[in-house]
Amino acid sequence: MSKPKIDNQYPIIEPIANRWSPRAFSDKEVPKKELMSLFEAARWAASCFNEQPWRFKVGLKGEELYDKIFDTLGEFNKNWVKTAPVVVLVKAKKTFTKNCKSNAHYWYDTGQAVSSLSIQANSMGIYLHQMAGFDKKKADAEIVNNDDFDAICVIALGYRGDIDQLPDDLAEKEYDKQIRKPLDEIVSFV
Repeated sequence: MSKPKIDNQYPIIEPIANRWSPRAFSDKEVPKKELMSLFEAARWAASCFNEQPWRFKVGLKGEELYDKIFDTLGEFNKNWVKTAPVVVLVKAKKTFTKNCKSNAHYWYDTGQAVSSLSIQANSMGIYLHQMAGFDKKKADAEIVNNDDFDAICVIALGYRGDIDQLPDDLAEKEYDKQIRKPLDEIVSFV
């Protein structure tokens, strides 16, 4: 199975051009050393006042944390995430450490960290699929368990799997062309 073709208007680096969120994951284990390279890339993302508000709860298949994170997913996502060898709950600190004041940029900064993680993963042949389809209240209560942190998303992470493992309706989506708004709709010089 090949990745859906993108139609970029200008040249971009390969790890961004090849970024894709598949649903078919192999159950092949991702070595811890490779996982740590992904989180190292995230660690170097920019953040307001260098707060680095992002945190990653990493669940490896067969371990209790994996099951806890998996149990927060909506039924639709559980249907395909079950083969992914790694699930990650992304959380972020809502206040600045230095003065305990509210950090209005913690979501933005955490998004930058996840973007860096995503690009690093793609450069290593590892894929991730970020999901908002999870029970945030359950994740906050049972996994985050700290009022100063906010559950942001769940990520399924691993190597690409066989499309035949997906239900037919999801298998079709794996071939959908990636579509983005044209640049003139999102960029203005006036």
